[in-house]
Amino acid sequence: MPTRSARTAWNGSLEDGSGQVELSSSKVGTYDVSFPKRAAEDADGTTSPEELIAAAHSACYAMQLSALIAEAGGTPQALDVKADVSLGPDSAGGFKLTGITLTVRGEVDGLDAAGFENAAQAAKAGCPVSKALTGVEITLDAALEA
Repeated sequence: MPTRSARTAWNGSLEDGSGQVELSSSKVGTYDVSFPKRAAEDADGTTSPEELIAAAHSACYAMQLSALIAEAGGTPQALDVKADVSLGPDSAGGFKLTGITLTVRGEVDGLDAAGFENAAQAAKAGCPVSKALTGVEITLDAALEA
């Protein structure tokens, strides 16, 4: 399996500095980062490690869920997956990820609500990004849409 890479160039201190994250493997973009904007409610055009983790988690989870729906005999027509990753203070000092909420709405043929919920929970446990983030509480809100 391949290895994917990203690179960050940072200048200055934590409070006054800024940087750019480059998605090196895909070459799809370079994005600004700064700690003050990371810690603010409004990102104001910059990304953050938490947003990048949310992007990775939602994409990974969608792929895992689509595979598990098929294994359960269903056909995913559409999955809308959102990941919310929260940053907060760490009692040991500094900051930590304080929680992740996955929200998925699915249009699926061949599975009832219980079957979808089972696949959704299994995807949460089996997604490689979920596995990498075992130190963070991950909650799931999953539902079929008519």
